[in-house]
Parts: sequence; C-alpha cells; structure tokens
Amino acid sequence: MACTSCSTADGGAPKGCKNNGTCGTDSCNKLTVFDWLSNMSAPNGETPFDCVEVRFKNGRKEFYRNTEKLSLSIGDIVATVASPGHDIGIVTLTGELVRVQMKKKGVNPESTEIPKVYRKASQKDIDIWSAARDREEPMKVRARELAIYQKLEMKISDIEFQGDGSKATFYYTANDRVDFRQLIKDFAKEFNTRIEMKQVGFRQEASRLGGIGSCGRELCCSTWLTDFRSVNTSAARYQQLSLNPQKLAGQCGKLKCCLNYELDTYMDALKDFPDFDIKLHTEKGDAICQKQDIFKGLMWFAYTDSFANWYVLKIEQVKEIIAENKLKKKVASLEDFAIETVEEQEKNFNNAVGQESLTRFDQPKKKKKTNKKPKQTAETNSGNNRSSGNNNNNRSNNNRRPNPNNKNGEPRKPIIITKNEDKK
Repeated sequence: MACTSCSTADGGAPKGCKNNGTCGTDSCNKLTVFDWLSNMSAPNGETPFDCVEVRFKNGRKEFYRNTEKLSLSIGDIVATVASPGHDIGIVTLTGELVRVQMKKKGVNPESTEIPKVYRKASQKDIDIWSAARDREEPMKVRARELAIYQKLEMKISDIEFQGDGSKATFYYTANDRVDFRQLIKDFAKEFNTRIEMKQVGFRQEASRLGGIGSCGRELCCSTWLTDFRSVNTSAARYQQLSLNPQKLAGQCGKLKCCLNYELDTYMDALKDFPDFDIKLHTEKGDAICQKQDIFKGLMWFAYTDSFANWYVLKIEQVKEIIAENKLKKKVASLEDFAIETVEEQEKNFNNAVGQESLTRFDQPKKKKKTNKKPKQTAETNSGNNRSSGNNNNNRSNNNRRPNPNNKNGEPRKPIIITKNEDKK
C-alpha cells in the first residue's frame, strides 16, 4: 500500500520520500485520512487535541490519549496500552481531525476509557516488533495445517502479533459456529504464546488482506470504504446487468459493493419509465415490453404472436398509448408510433501509419517444397557408373582417332591467308 516514491520499510514504517506518511497520494497506509489542517496553527489560547489515531497491521486503527504530552507527528512509532503488555503502532492522524474521526466512528472524545500512549518506541521495541512480524507467515501456514487436521470448517486468513510478542491474534472466517477449544490448545502448545481467536466476515477479510479488483484498481474496502452496506441482486436488475454470479461477485465471494454506487441514479431515471410488465392493447394485438434503454428513454415492444419483430417507442409515445388504453380505446398498431432505426455503419479503420498487422504471425508458415531426386540403389549406381565410364572411354577414343585427311594422324594445321602485297 505504498506509492512508487515512498515505499514502506519492514514493519510498515515509511521511507523513501521522507514525508513520514503525509505525501499527497496518501498511499502509505490503508484507509488514510489526509491531514488538510497540518499547515494551520491552532488559535491563540487553544490547546491541541490530546488524542491521536494509531494504525496497526492491515488498517486496524484505534484512538489513544496522549496523557504524557509527547510531541507526536504523523509517522511516529509509539508504544500503547495493551492487555497484557504493550503494543506498537504508527501514528496516522493528530490534531482536530482526530476529534472528527472519533465522532464519525461513534467514540466519545471526552470518555475516560480511552487508552493512553506510553512513550515513543525505542529501537529495542522496534526490533522485538519486527521479529514478531517475521513469525506471522510461517505460523499461518502451520496453523492452517492444524485446522485441516482437526477437520474444522474454518479458514485462518491472518495472524497479528502484539508489539511485545506476548500474544497472537488469529483472524478466521467460517460459515457456522466452530468449536475450536482443542485447536487453541494445539496452537498454544505449538507456538508457545497466548492465543486469541477473532471471527471476521468475508468482506472484512478482503479489506484486511487487500487486492486488485476486476476494474484494475485496489479494492475499495481496503482503501477508502469503511461501511459495508447490504447489496442485493435487485441492484443488478435495476441497472440491467446480466445476473452472472462470476461477474457480480468480488474477491470476498459476495456481491460487489460498487453495485450500489450508481443505483440511486438508475432509480431516479426509472421513475419516468412506465412499468416494465405493462401490456399495450392495439387492434393488431397485445404488445409486451422486451427491452429498455434508460439513458435514451426508449422501450422495445413486440406482439405476443410474433416476438421476433421488435418496435422501438419513446416513453412519451408509450404513455400516450397507455392513456388511450385506460379510456378503453385501442390504437391501430405499434407501427404508427414506432421510430425508424438507422443502422450505424461499421467503421473500418485504415492502416494510415503503415504498421503491419498484429496477426501476421498467427498463421503457420508454409514449408518450401524442395525438388529432391529419388535415391538410386547400389546396383543402379554401379551400372550407371559403368555405362558412364564406357561413354567417357568412347569419347576419348573418338578424340584419338586419326583424321582421314592427315596421313600421320596429326591434327590439321590451320590455313593462314595473307593479302597480296604490292610489288615495289
């Protein structure tokens, strides 16, 4: 959960841009609140608010009172009250915005039950905290093996050690109640520490672990969404989405929270539409609605005896027909009110840049045909060699034959013709 210019070190402490978690992208921590009052000083005579917000592993945040009047700023590692011992966390918010966040989450700022901050963490505290965090992943693997061995229908999703390493909290998900009394004994025997079990919902599990959604962005529940409202399949119906559970479900296995984001807009647009199940009575027959276009304000109707032919009508025309039907009158046909639809021509994009096709390597290359002579057997080769040898001998003998024009068998000398020279 960090931007490229401000990565987090081991244990979650920010490093890189040295802004101590107050960069403009707010991506060093989960569910971070931007401190827009950081550059403003308190009025004269006003004491700063003595509570701070401290973040622990995976976005778990708590409010603590600074009774020791420590000079704390965002990004400081502090030791806080825990039961038993102490815990280590990172300060994520100070000042008056902490009062706003406490009211938002239903915490009374004037309550005396708010735990306090002990001190700023020393290097020894940070070393113990980092060593305990390094033990969490191998412990989670072993804990899952023990749960599977006992055949418990539960999933251990995360383990969080206390800052002093004296206690480990196991977060798990389950559909029903689980009897894990024997499991806790095995955990205490295996890991030699105090064990605490906490059951979380599937959405809380996804928000703790984080991840990338189907939209390509980080999960809303792990970045900014804090309240988990119930999502029904009716939200998908109103938005005319296909009821495919694989597309509508998020990483938690439940319906996506983003289905509620635009639901109010669709509900407002559907107020002007007639009922989807209404029938239009015409002299040609009854017509039933087949499709709606919420943004263009169009409805498609088809006769009950021919569902293949659809007619496009505007909302005003549909309301006009409904008003005629209420007066027990029938219109002639839907063709009188239908809109002529113009088919959009497909846009053919030319290769103006001169680039080659991306699918040029999809088809396999054709092998070149090579005209190879058939291999001859040894007998035919030997026979051919003999015949070729005889032919060569005959040719040489023919060359050696004496010329009948020459008696001695010598080659005829060339005849040289010279021009007659003029006598002096």
